[in-house]
Amino acid sequence: MGRYDFRPLRVHITASQLLASERIKNVPPWHQVIGTVPPAQTLVRSQPLKHQEKPRRPKTRKPSKLFQPQRIVYEEDTLRKEFYRDHPWELARPRVVLENDGRDSERKDWSLVSQPDRPVDGESVVQRQMFLLHGEPETGQMPDPNMTPARAYDQARKEFYEMRLQQDIERRVAKEEAMATGAYFGKTTLQIGMELEDKIFEEWKAWAARQAIQMEQRQAAMYTGGNNETAAVPESSDPELEAAIGELDASTSAQGQVASGGAAFTP
Repeated sequence: MGRYDFRPLRVHITASQLLASERIKNVPPWHQVIGTVPPAQTLVRSQPLKHQEKPRRPKTRKPSKLFQPQRIVYEEDTLRKEFYRDHPWELARPRVVLENDGRDSERKDWSLVSQPDRPVDGESVVQRQMFLLHGEPETGQMPDPNMTPARAYDQARKEFYEMRLQQDIERRVAKEEAMATGAYFGKTTLQIGMELEDKIFEEWKAWAARQAIQMEQRQAAMYTGGNNETAAVPESSDPELEAAIGELDASTSAQGQVASGGAAFTP
């Protein structure tokens, strides 16, 4: 077989020979199409990547991980990682996955960060940076020889920020025009979030005030009393309780209760 397989290119020739020799009676539906539009590529199928053998020390037993798939690494992955690390909230924006099939560079002109048929997002910055670094050789647009990844990233970010600012201004103007004609949009998400935060804060203040009062009452109950202080007696409308309290106060001096009873002591 060799390195390349040319059998798919000989399908039309083989089918024509079989028809001429009447080995097959009916003409295949694809016979005329293949003859009119032959395959444009000489290599119908690209060759797979060869496994790179890692240097290893000689061992007596066979290594368990001899055949491992090669790690697929693209330059765009590094640029995406850098952009979304600096702009994490861009991942929260809604996005349609089907709008990028991996071949946008063939149909887009990334000399500008904005495209007419797709929104500006992080992928636009990545593709714009790739254009600044490598250019577009198919269209004759060559890159700047002094361009570095850092400079390309800064330029793509600057254009991205300008587009975001322009979009914000357009939305603001459209909202003001709609409100001038009587439209009502209600509260914004920022206002709703602030109201919820204020509500929780007011609830916390009321709870903190109650906790502070209870703590002061506990401390006052712990440190009340003394020799020269009179304990506070709660008011009561019961006459028997008031009479008992009066008798207790009359029988108790300011220095304490007088000792009574016991044997007499003679010095």
